[in-house]
Amino acid sequence: MDIHALQQIVHKTRDARRKQTIQKFSSADRDQLIHKYHPDFRASAYRPIRFGPNEGDRTVVELATLLEGDSPIQNHADLTPHYTTDVLVIGGGGAGCAAALHAHGAGAKTILATKLRLGDSNSVMAQGGMQISVAPEDSPVTHFIDTLKGGHMENDHDLLKVMVEEGPSIAKWLIELGVLFDRQADGNLHVKKGGGSSKPRLLTCSDYTGLEIMRVLKDEVINQKIHLLEFAAAIELLSDEHGACTGAIFRDLDNQRHIVVAAKSVILATGGIGRLHIQGFPTSNHYGATGDGLCLSYRMGSNLAHIDTFQYHPSGAVYPEQLIGALVTEGIRSEGGHLVNAKGERFVNELDTRDVVSSSIIRECEEGRGIRTMSGRVGVWLDTPLLDAEHGPGTVEKHFPAMMMQFERFGIDISKDPVLIYPTLHYQNGGVKIDTNAETNVKNLFVAGEASGGLHGRNRLMGNSLLDLMVFGKRSGLTAAGRVGTMNQGKLTLKHLDRFRADAKKHGNASGVISPMILPAYTRKVG
Repeated sequence: MDIHALQQIVHKTRDARRKQTIQKFSSADRDQLIHKYHPDFRASAYRPIRFGPNEGDRTVVELATLLEGDSPIQNHADLTPHYTTDVLVIGGGGAGCAAALHAHGAGAKTILATKLRLGDSNSVMAQGGMQISVAPEDSPVTHFIDTLKGGHMENDHDLLKVMVEEGPSIAKWLIELGVLFDRQADGNLHVKKGGGSSKPRLLTCSDYTGLEIMRVLKDEVINQKIHLLEFAAAIELLSDEHGACTGAIFRDLDNQRHIVVAAKSVILATGGIGRLHIQGFPTSNHYGATGDGLCLSYRMGSNLAHIDTFQYHPSGAVYPEQLIGALVTEGIRSEGGHLVNAKGERFVNELDTRDVVSSSIIRECEEGRGIRTMSGRVGVWLDTPLLDAEHGPGTVEKHFPAMMMQFERFGIDISKDPVLIYPTLHYQNGGVKIDTNAETNVKNLFVAGEASGGLHGRNRLMGNSLLDLMVFGKRSGLTAAGRVGTMNQGKLTLKHLDRFRADAKKHGNASGVISPMILPAYTRKVG
């Protein structure tokens, strides 16, 4: 049946659904639903890591293979540095920019290297907002408890305490830099409620919050004249004879030459893993999100945390084909948008946590209540026109202009017709284990943002990622800069590679791939 004909059931059932109250799941029902339908619990998709700091821990096959992969650098490589700096930041998204700005502001000589262009990151695509407890009826304690519940009580308490307490100062810093958060008529900050949160605390910039924050951070990096290396992909870290991190080797993607950077401290802010397309899922992630930081730090000996759990955002586009996996912001559900199956029924509280909502959508589709497209994809409806019906004409256009434009390019007016969605691989809940200053167990190696693990437990609440980036970007930058005057540049060696390769050999050698991946391989090699 034509997709437009299938949409009619959403329009026909709208009035009845507006009178309906959806009951929340009990704790037992939530657990049963997640264990049965969430991709994290598909045993066939996982295997143990064979060697290294997390030997025996289970993760998805795609990541385990990369972690066991060999470096592209051989031990006889020329390590003469092309650049020497105090602080080397690897990654040009929110965490990387925040780290570089704070390190530079503290007086450290700083280089920011990024695989693509400055700002090409998941940060720039964040739509839903940033959770910060600024409302009078809210508090960091409430933010802490909400996040702990959302993470299934497995969050690192120390990291979480730091994040929620430093949120208000981060909001102040961003506003002073020029971020234009939404305001109420009286000029106070406007806050929205997000899934899994007991209080409204989302600071937003319409539906392009990440884009607005990155606009300001990019400008500030350029205005501060921070040394920038673009199209420089990190392919190996450097270590001294004691195992401390002392720099990195990059591949210049323009001419394929190697660039060696010596640094007293290195901050990895390389982002997520979506472009590995684990379990075959589409992804909302940007083109460079290939888990590079995990591979690099693992070879150095860094411990990883919660690497068996990933977030599948409930609302990734399923139609049209050109938008497969693209994010349909949770803000639409926050404003009252319904999720509707093929029978015209609501089947879940739309503001439950992301793992519950995603599992519910997968259940509907697997049990035959999904809507199938002509290309064979399946999903459920997100009733976007309901927002105009509830709040008045023009609501969708006013609050979600970026999404309106995204779909208008393909002849779809989301204020008049619902959107077909299905969970999309969105976020790497786990990552490199860090302390409250974002330092790993490897001396002078820091990890900030999505590449780190522990803060979000087994499920991240919406809006916490942007705050995570800013808080631990800041802390890593300031801590790294604070050491400059008390330490010398360490030797540049590849001794950690010797240890890694020896460990691999004991377990039957590496996985047979070279890691990091750098960019996803979407085309087949001919010949």
